[in-house]
Parts: sequence; structure tokens; C-alpha cells
Amino acid sequence: MTSNPYPLGLRLHGRRVVVVGGGAVATRRVPALLDAGADVLLVAPELTPALRARVDAGRLHWVPRRFVPEDLDGAWLVQVAVDDPMAAASVSAVAAERRIFCVRADDRTAATAWTPAVTRHGPVTVAVLGGGDPRRAMTVRDAIRDLLAVRLAPDGVAGRPDASTGTIGGRQAGRVALVGAGPGDPELITVKGWRLLTEADVVVADRLVPGLLLDELRPDVELVDASKIPYGPSRAQEEINQILVDRALAGAFVVRLKGGDPYVFGRGGEELLACAAAGVPVTVVPGVTSSIAAPAAAGIPVTHRGVAHEFTVVSGHLAPDAPASLVRWDALAGLHGTLVILMGLKNLAAITATLIAHGRSPQTPAAVVQEATTGTQRVLRSTLGEVAADLRAADLRPPAVVVVGDVVGALDG
Repeated sequence: MTSNPYPLGLRLHGRRVVVVGGGAVATRRVPALLDAGADVLLVAPELTPALRARVDAGRLHWVPRRFVPEDLDGAWLVQVAVDDPMAAASVSAVAAERRIFCVRADDRTAATAWTPAVTRHGPVTVAVLGGGDPRRAMTVRDAIRDLLAVRLAPDGVAGRPDASTGTIGGRQAGRVALVGAGPGDPELITVKGWRLLTEADVVVADRLVPGLLLDELRPDVELVDASKIPYGPSRAQEEINQILVDRALAGAFVVRLKGGDPYVFGRGGEELLACAAAGVPVTVVPGVTSSIAAPAAAGIPVTHRGVAHEFTVVSGHLAPDAPASLVRWDALAGLHGTLVILMGLKNLAAITATLIAHGRSPQTPAAVVQEATTGTQRVLRSTLGEVAADLRAADLRPPAVVVVGDVVGALDG
């Protein structure tokens, strides 16, 4: 006779959790552990770009090698995220000797703990165990989430629609959805975006996607880490385009999940054109862009009556004097409205110097908002003349949004 599991909510804040493996499964599971405040130790010879970004940001510790028993010293929980049964068994054996609960991605029957299907609504977390059947747990979880949302799906019909849209070259065709995930808070994805995410066969995600959204994917979903880490490992855009096309032509429903909005410096247009050239139908779901959300989260309106009647969003990934830059920084310096700079931390000193050289006052208020709308949001307030130096002193890192203009102090006192 099989006994039922005992449901329990683990308070992991400040407690060591060991994750063995650095692939797609770990990419999906680590965000929820970090959200719980766990002290995460990641043991793996290699990491996905998304996990590497979290290591570089100081969110977790990484030991770049294979597991050894001493890795479990001081651990309260271990998650085995490898597909090698022998390696997984060796980890769970050490965990059992030390009476540490062990979750196994490769074999639920050999695990001493299961990860439930989870939905989150503010302070309410609902976790569903399906008697060892992940698909059953996901189905029940989704029904509960619909009830908590107190709304019907946009088409008024629950469940998964037929993702196929005909045939291409005699093969059953799938489709692609370009979905904006919002600025960082997983609850800021649109209802339609979340619904399509729950229907996906394949999810191609970048590094700015809220990690908790990946934790809610069905276990059979293929997760492709298409992270574009600034100045680090990345997939060429052509490769991402090909992944979208190939999976769709094979009959899958593919969601390209992107931070912010797909068309605001997200290269969504290039992906749509690639799909269109291959005859793959595409749905575009707008997302909440960080260019507006980040200032708002920091208490800064991009427009304000009597202060700013315009705002301009610009990419700062190229220096003002770069031959490939399409930005007229001299013209932007003469505007009176708000200037929002995305991807501009590396070149901020050159950007501010150029704006000042073309007439923008160095006393103009400026702010930098790092990881907006998340639990690790940081806000730096300064002036145009000092913000680059203040940024270095504060050790702020991407992703961050820079705001320049009198609106920075419009709501103060």
C-alpha cells in the first residue's frame, strides 16, 4: 500500500539548498528557491546562460565540478536536476544517509520529496501534488489558478486549443507566439500571455524572463535557454530564429518568451519575419515594457503635468561615437522631456558626457533602476553630471533602466 505524501511548506530563507545540475531543469527550479530566500549552492560542471547570469549577479553560489558528498554539508534540501540515473542515485544515497530530503528530476519514485505544481497570487501560494502524476497536478493547478484569477480566459473557453493551423509541405504545422513577459514581476505578464504559456509545447526564453514563470511550465515542455547575456555567452539571433521555425514546422506550439515587450529592443520583428518567410503563423502578445514600468516602480512618472509632456526611449548599447549608432544624442540633448535609456550602463559615462556637451544641464535629475518590480530592485538617484560615477560606486548591474529629466523628482515630498 502506497502512503500519501505529507504536504508541507518549507521556510528556506537563509537555509542552504543544494541543486545538482546546471541544465534546463535547474534553470526552471532555481528561481523559486531564490524567491523563497534560500542560500542556493549550484553544483555542476557547466551552466545555462540564465543560471550563469544569476551567479554573476551574486544570487547564488556555483561550484564548477561534479557532486561530492561534502557538498551536502549544512544542507536542508537537495534537488537533483540531472538526467543521469546513476549520478542522481549517488546524490540521493548521500542525502538519505544524512537525512536530507531529496527531490529527483529523473525518478519521482526514488525521491524523498516532490516539487508540486504551483500557482502564486500575491501572498497566496497554492501547491498541488497529483499522486506522482505531474500532468494531473498541472491540470488541477491550472483550474485553481483560473478560479483565483476570477476571470475567464479571453476566448471564454478553458483548456488547450488546437495549436495546429494546417499543413506546410505535407507536414502538420505548428505556430509561434511572441509573448512579452513584462519587466520582472511574474504577475505582470498579461492574462493572454500567461494562457499561451500554459499551452506551449516549447518555450524559448531569454534571461530577462521572470524565473517563476518557468517554474510553472508543464514538465513535458521543452525549455530552450536563449539567454543573451550582455558581453557573455549567447545564441546568435539566426539560431534562435531557426529554433522557432524548426519546432513549429515539426508541429509544436512555440512560445518565444521575452522580457518586457517583444518589439521594444527585443528583436521580435526579426523573429516574426523569419517565421513568416517559412510560412509559420505568428501571434504577438505585447508585454509591459521596462521603459515605463521601471521608472514607475521607482516612483518616477515618465510624464507629469507641468513637468514633462514627452518621453523618449533609446537604446544605449552602442557608445555615442560608435559608427553603427543610429541615435542622435545631440538632438536628444535639446529636448525638455524625459529620456529613458535601456541597455546603457556600459556606455553611461560617454552618454552623459555627450548630452552635457550638447547643452543638457549637468544638474538635470537622473536615476538608475536595477531589476525593477522584483524583490531585488535597487534605485539610485543622482544628476546627469554625477550618475555615471555614482553608478560605479553603488555597483549597480544590468538589467537596469536610466531615467533623465525633471520627472525624477516630480513626486518627491
